[in-house]
Amino acid sequence: MAYTKLNSEIIAKLKAILGPENVLTDEEKMQPYAHDEVPDPNYQRLPEAVGFAHTAQQVAAVVRLANEFHFPVVPRGTGTGLAVGAVATSGGLVLSLEKMNKILEINKEAMYAVVEPGVLTSVLQKTVEEQGLFYAGDPCSGDSCCIGGNIATNAGGNRAVKYGTTRHQVYAIEVVNPTGNIVNLGARLRKQSTGYCMDQLIMGSEGTLGIITKATLKLLPKPQYSMDLLAIYPDPTDAIATVGKIAMAGLVPTCIEYMDNVTIKSVEKYLDMELQGSANGNYLIIEIEGDDEDDLDEKAEAIGDICTEAGADDVLVAEHDRIWRARKVYSEAARAESVVIAKEDVVVPVEKEPLLFKKILDLAAKYQVVTRIAAHAGDGNIHLNVLKMAEDDYEEWEKKVGQLQRELYAVIYQLGGRLSGEHGIGYKRKHLMEEFTDPAELEMMRAIKKALDPNNILNPGKIFDV
Repeated sequence: MAYTKLNSEIIAKLKAILGPENVLTDEEKMQPYAHDEVPDPNYQRLPEAVGFAHTAQQVAAVVRLANEFHFPVVPRGTGTGLAVGAVATSGGLVLSLEKMNKILEINKEAMYAVVEPGVLTSVLQKTVEEQGLFYAGDPCSGDSCCIGGNIATNAGGNRAVKYGTTRHQVYAIEVVNPTGNIVNLGARLRKQSTGYCMDQLIMGSEGTLGIITKATLKLLPKPQYSMDLLAIYPDPTDAIATVGKIAMAGLVPTCIEYMDNVTIKSVEKYLDMELQGSANGNYLIIEIEGDDEDDLDEKAEAIGDICTEAGADDVLVAEHDRIWRARKVYSEAARAESVVIAKEDVVVPVEKEPLLFKKILDLAAKYQVVTRIAAHAGDGNIHLNVLKMAEDDYEEWEKKVGQLQRELYAVIYQLGGRLSGEHGIGYKRKHLMEEFTDPAELEMMRAIKKALDPNNILNPGKIFDV
């Protein structure tokens, strides 16, 4: 589809809406907005302009202008995505919401918060914790990702086992729709059956169906008793197989995370820190919460026994800050080893996770690639990073990765899984989405996009082609 280039007339109108200081056209200043956290230069696209919004009214005015002149608008938070979802692959304007970063309200009695989309997840977590409350959303990039981006991609993270993904933390959203109207979707209710669930449709749509300008989020009482267990396994498949055994015992940890041994050693090098059991161990990090100390101890003992019976050499009480710092920097540690990485974000039903994990290990050996593996094991979401090392020929490496992916995706869908557990499809996986998704389902998605965004203005070329 041909779009109008951002000529001097359009730029002048954008500056009138956003303020001259909030519109960038200088290539050097726009460079940080030419990519997200995918470092591969093949996925970088310099936008024609970058705009910074401060209000929902400004966002709406920009979208109406885009419809009038027919140019793309790419919504962007803090740019921590891993699917090239906030990159101007069709040209046009990158519209940043990072300056809309105010916490508007925290209500302790009713336990909710109202925030703008640019609020960092970690800032919200710390702010509500100071008032004895708890926000359950917890992506690994929480220190740098923002609430709007979390909602737009339905970010998962570590606590999804017990609390669900981002969509489960949201009561309502204020959205600028693709034709430039400000719409309030959802409500601060525990249940409702009033028409289509439009708020849930927008969540996870990666900025293709609306731009989130405000969110009302669920808060909980801050857990008073919690503990982190570290189970160390010589056999990685035994570690993954433990997850189902914990579930079968009726235990619901806050999270169950996995790291393989080479990833642990990668993190140790990156942090210049020695971790427990790193000589030849593979980790399950299990966080539990209890009603009191006795309840916590009983759960810890039960889980410890299950892990030991499943093959763990040792089960320790971990130091919270140390172990979670190690888990959350695994992606940065891999990037320190190699700038070019093929990142997979695959997900299957939890009981099928051991089968998928074995297939991943077999494929890595078959194609002789260097991998770093971590997983939100408690919800079936495995992160496979395939590293291009300095000695690898790029074309040969790319060919092997492509062959590995083809076999991997076929198995994932046979197991009832999907391409992405939390990172989204964006531009990077669009061709895979179209190849592996049921054509009838994909046609429904296209019909929704065409109906809500008739001019294909919002984040075109992401998830699928119209």
